[in-house]
Amino acid sequence: MKSLETADTDARQPQPEKGGAFDAIIVGAGFSGMYMLHKLRGQGLSAIVIEAGSGVGGTWYWNRYPGARCDVESVQYQYGFSDEIQRGWTWSERYAGQAEINRYQNYVADRLDLRRDIRFDTRVTSASFDEASGRWTVETDHGDRLDAQYCILATGNLSVPRIPEFVGLEEYQGETYHTHDWPAKAVDFAGKRVAVIGTGSSGAQVIPELGAQSGHLTVFQRTANYCIASFNGPLDPAYADQVKASFMEERRKAEYTFAGLATPLGAESALELTPEEANARLEARWRRGGLEMLNTFYDVLLDKRANEVAAEFVRAKTREKLDDPELADALIPKDYPFGAKRPCLDAGYLDTFKRPNVRLVDVNKAPIERITTDGIVAGGALYEVDAIVFATGFDAMTGAALKIDIRGRDGVSLRDEWAVGPRTYLGLMVAGFPNLFIVIGPGSPSVLTNNVVAIEQHVEWIADCIGDMKAGCVDTIEARRTAQDQWVDHVNEVASATLLPDANSWYLGANVPGKARVFMPYPGGLDVYRRKCDQVRADGYEGFTLRSGPVARDAAIAAGA
Repeated sequence: MKSLETADTDARQPQPEKGGAFDAIIVGAGFSGMYMLHKLRGQGLSAIVIEAGSGVGGTWYWNRYPGARCDVESVQYQYGFSDEIQRGWTWSERYAGQAEINRYQNYVADRLDLRRDIRFDTRVTSASFDEASGRWTVETDHGDRLDAQYCILATGNLSVPRIPEFVGLEEYQGETYHTHDWPAKAVDFAGKRVAVIGTGSSGAQVIPELGAQSGHLTVFQRTANYCIASFNGPLDPAYADQVKASFMEERRKAEYTFAGLATPLGAESALELTPEEANARLEARWRRGGLEMLNTFYDVLLDKRANEVAAEFVRAKTREKLDDPELADALIPKDYPFGAKRPCLDAGYLDTFKRPNVRLVDVNKAPIERITTDGIVAGGALYEVDAIVFATGFDAMTGAALKIDIRGRDGVSLRDEWAVGPRTYLGLMVAGFPNLFIVIGPGSPSVLTNNVVAIEQHVEWIADCIGDMKAGCVDTIEARRTAQDQWVDHVNEVASATLLPDANSWYLGANVPGKARVFMPYPGGLDVYRRKCDQVRADGYEGFTLRSGPVARDAAIAAGA
C-alpha cells in the first residue's frame, strides 16, 4: 500500500469491476467502513466496500440539513490511529458542522487512497453464508454478485430514517424533507410557512436555522429535551496546536474512559456533597459546555436522587434563559431522567422559541390527527404550511442490518433471529452467522460513547481476529449461543441497574411502533467493554467456536506454512 505521503489524492478513482472474490466485503463507507478497509489492506488482504451514497462519510454524507453538527468536540471526534493524519488536519470550530466533518472524511480517504476499493451508489440487498465453502455471497441492487470469506457490517446505528405513518401524508401538496435525506443543494425557506415535527438532536439543530430563515415556523413537539449550553465557536489556533502535540497520548487515555472522552467520569457522588458544593461542580461543567456535563458525578445515571440534582440544575438554566414560565414549562422534560435520552446541545434552540414567527405545539396535548393537502391537523386545529421537515429520527441500531436479507447457517434469516430484539455476542457477532462481523452493533457501547473511539476499538478487534485466524489456519469463527445468551443477559442486567431504561428512547426502539423493546447499547462503559474484548481474545476467543478445514489448509500450503 502507498505511504501516507505518496497516496494518490485524486478523488476520481475508477470504480471496481462488477463481481469478484475477496477476503472481505465491507458494507458502508462511513468512519467504520473506511477504517476497516485501511486495516485489512494493511494486513495484505483484499477487501471491497459497498456504499449506497455517492461519497464517503456515512452519517456525515447524508445528514446535510441546516445546522447539522456533531455534539462531541471536533478535536476528539477524529481518528486516533495515525499521528500523521491528525497533524495534517485543523478543525475550525469546537463543534464541527456536517460539511467540515465530511471534508475531514474525504481528506482521510485521499490520504489513504481508499476510493479505489469502494463501490459507490450501490446498495447491498442480500448476504448469504455457504456452509460448503465457508464463504459469504453478497448481492447488490446493481446485480453484482460478490464472494468473500468475511462479511463486515459497517452500516451505522443511525442510518435508516423513519417517518411515522401519518394519516393523509400522501395527500400533502407541499414540500417534504427528512433531516437524514436532505438535498445536496440548499433549500430556500424564505417567506415560507414551515413545520418541523420532532425535537430530538436533529430537530434541536435544524429549528434555529429554520426559525431564522422561514416566514413562520411551527414546531410539533412530542418529548421535551434537556438542553445543555454548547458555547461553540472558532477553535483558537494556539489551542489547536496544543491538542495536536498531545493528541496521541490523550487519545490512549480516552480509550480507557467510560465514554471514550478525554474528560473521565467524575469520582464524586452528587449525594456526598452539600447542595452548594454540588451546584458549584455543575456550574463549572456548565460554563465549559457540552455533553461531558453528564460526567460531573459518577452516579447521575445510577441514582434517581443524584440524577435529580443534575436535572434540576439544567431545568433552572432553561427557566433562566427563557424567562417565560409557560414556555419553559412546555420545553422542560418532566417524565424521564436527565441523560436517559441524549441531551441536546443548545446553539440557539431555546432562544428560537422567543421569536415572534415561531410557534410551539405540544402534541401530547394536541396530537397530530392527520395531514391534509395544505397542512397538519393537530388537536382539532389546522396549521397551514408550505413545507414539512421530519426530524423524526431513525430505526436505530438494527435498522440498517435488517434492511439487508442476511442469511446464516441453514438459511436462517437475521430478521427472524432478531424478531424479538437484537441478540449478539459483544455486539460483534451473532450465533449462527459465521464470519459475519458487526462494527459497533447492538450489545456494544456504541452510541453511549464517543463513536469514533468505539469504532476504532471494534475495527481493531475484528482486524486482529481475522489476522489470528489467518495465522492459525482457521476458516470460520462463530459466536456460541450460550455465550451470546449470557452476554445479552449481562447487557440487560447492567442496563437495569441504571436509569437509562426509564425513558422511552430510541435506545430501546421505543420510537418505532412494533419494534421489540430491548435496551440495545451496552451501558457498562467503553473501558470495561474494551478490557472484556481484550480478555476474550487473550483466552483464545472464549465464547466463540473456531473451525478449520480444507480452505485454511490450502491457504497455508500456498503460503508455504
